[in-house]
Order: sequence, then C-alpha cells, then structure tokens
Amino acid sequence: MSGSSEDQFSQLSKISVIVADTGDIESIRKYKPVDATTNPSLLLDACQKKEYAHLVDDAVAYGSKFPENRLQYTMDRLAVNFGAEITKIVPGVVSTEVDARLSFDTQASVDKAHLYIKLYQELGIPKERILVKLATTWEGIKAAEILEKEGIHCNMTLLFSMAQAIGCAQVGATLISPFVGRILDWFVSNSPKKEYTPDEDPGVKSVREIYDYYKSIGCKTIVMGASFRSRGEILALAGCDKLTIGPKFLEELKNSHESVKRVLDGSSIKADPSKAIKLNEPQFRWMLNQDQMATEKLSEGIRKFAADAVKLEGILQLKIAEFDKKGTTQQ
Repeated sequence: MSGSSEDQFSQLSKISVIVADTGDIESIRKYKPVDATTNPSLLLDACQKKEYAHLVDDAVAYGSKFPENRLQYTMDRLAVNFGAEITKIVPGVVSTEVDARLSFDTQASVDKAHLYIKLYQELGIPKERILVKLATTWEGIKAAEILEKEGIHCNMTLLFSMAQAIGCAQVGATLISPFVGRILDWFVSNSPKKEYTPDEDPGVKSVREIYDYYKSIGCKTIVMGASFRSRGEILALAGCDKLTIGPKFLEELKNSHESVKRVLDGSSIKADPSKAIKLNEPQFRWMLNQDQMATEKLSEGIRKFAADAVKLEGILQLKIAEFDKKGTTQQ
C-alpha cells in the first residue's frame, strides 16, 4: 500500500460509517465515531470502572422503585444509562442489546425493546437515536418484524450466515451485524488451515457475499461488519455500509497512513428485487442447521452473552445490598 497524508481512520470514514464497538465512553469521546454499539460483555467490563460508578449508582436507585422486579429494572436502566451517555457524544445512533436469555422468545424480546425505548424517552432520548439489538434467531427476526412496523429500529447481531441475512432482509430489519472475527475463529479451530490472508478470510468472504446479495435485491438493510480480529479484516471490507470497530483497532487505524482502497461498492450492482429469497420458519431452520459454523457460533454467542449478563447481575446485587445498607444506616 502506498502512503497517504491522511490516517486510515479518516480515509475509511469517507467510504464506510465508523461505529465504536465499546462500552468505554472515554474511547468513544477520543475517536469520535458516528455511531456506537454495546453488548452485555462490554457493559460488564465498563461498569467495573470507577469513572462509571455514577451510572451504576443511578441504575441501582432507579431499580429500588420497583421492588417486585428490582434486579431486572436495575439491569435495564444500566444498559440505557450507558447508551444515554454515549448519545451525548456520537451524532448518530446507539445500539442497546436485549438480554441474550430472551433470544428464543419473540414476545419477551418485543416487550424488552418497548421498555428500553420508554426508559430512553424518560431521559429525553427519542427512539430514532436507538437501535435495539436482537440475536438473529428465528424468534429474534420475528421480533424485529414487529418492532420495525412500530418504527422501532433493530440491529440484528450474532449473525454468521446467509440464512440469517435472508431472514433479516425479508422483515426489513434496519441493520445487521455479521461477525467477521468469530467466523474466522471457528475455521481456525475446525480446519487444518490456520493462517488466512484478508481476502481468504472466511468471515470477510461471508460479509462480502451478504453485501452483494443485499445490493443485488435492492435491500435497504444496512450491513455493518463486526467482531474483527485484525486491521486487515477491516480494510478488506472498506466500503461496507458500516463497520463497528473496537478501540484497539481504531487506534491502529489512527496510527497508519497507508492508503485505503474501496473494496465494496454497491453502486455498480444492478438491483432486481425479484431475486430476493424468501424463507419460512422450517426453511430458515434447515438452512441454518446445514451451516455447522453458524449454528455453533450462534449458540455459543448467546451462551456467552447470557453468562456475562449473569455476572453483571451478580455485581448489581452487591450494589443493591450496599444501597439498602446505606438507607438503613441513614434511617
């Protein structure tokens, strides 16, 4: 690559919308992305930092108003508190993730999304600034279908396959987050080949295939590459609608002045909506089942996010106990 007077972050920002993949508000302030997204693992990490104690304390105090479901309201308020802080920094949208334990319950996912939007509105933040993140199960896709019709926009996460991408397109999901790095992880663990160039990378190839399919049918759903393992993966998707990038790689992009070349370009693809594939539930489940990598990574991703939600609940239960102890002392 030849050099450029601009760093790679600036160059990439001209052809893809850069989204910060972090719960660390100071990192978002530093890199000034357009959008930001969080998940239970990122929130678990961020809430243990002293600089965010006030957000945790507020959530604990808020949850105390709902004794019958106190821990859940504390969790929900905490997720929204972090999102609300981030909306003060980024000009675009912030994604807040529905509890992974609801991944197979359409109505519960819809109810949680309604609650998030209500909590955001209580803080003066309109629903247009928020994307509700849902796991891309069949139930998650059906929840997105309901929410999008209500004007609540969805970010479909834990997406590893064309079956999932097709399902999201047919319900008009606002955005999908295909997980590049986790796809690579699976192939490194489950095949003899251990090294991949960015163009060979199975995660990169998956996103390119989905991007081309969406553009070929005129699908308006935004494709946002996510979960990167290297700067090379990111640059191999330059031109993707959006790219959500963690602080480590944002820093690498800022520090490099090599030229960035557009790889994905939907303007050259002639759209034909009649080419769109439609899947019913049995077809979706069969197509996903036939993709061993996607089936395993979706299941694993849900389990990991759920485990981090449980850890976060444990931290908040201690905070609730401290809050109650203070209240008793003051009385």
